[in-house]
Amino acid sequence: MARGWESKAVEDQQAEAGRPRSAAPPLTAAERERRQAADGVRLALADATAQLQAACRPVHRDMLRQRIAALEARLAELAADAGHGGR
Repeated sequence: MARGWESKAVEDQQAEAGRPRSAAPPLTAAERERRQAADGVRLALADATAQLQAACRPVHRDMLRQRIAALEARLAELAADAGHGGR
């Protein structure tokens, strides 16, 4: 009897769980904070971008463009800090 795709997916998940995972070094508290901050900025950036797509008034669109520019600058700061080992 042929197995359904659900049972095959479960079998694949179990096989994946049994494989050894690469041991990445644990993050420092500063690295965790930086990643969380970057994730928050990315979410805010996605929200502002979505709002810009729906905005009709020019003043509102300009404000959203400024917000997006500020968020992109903050994301770049966080990326630069991560590359330099923090402050």
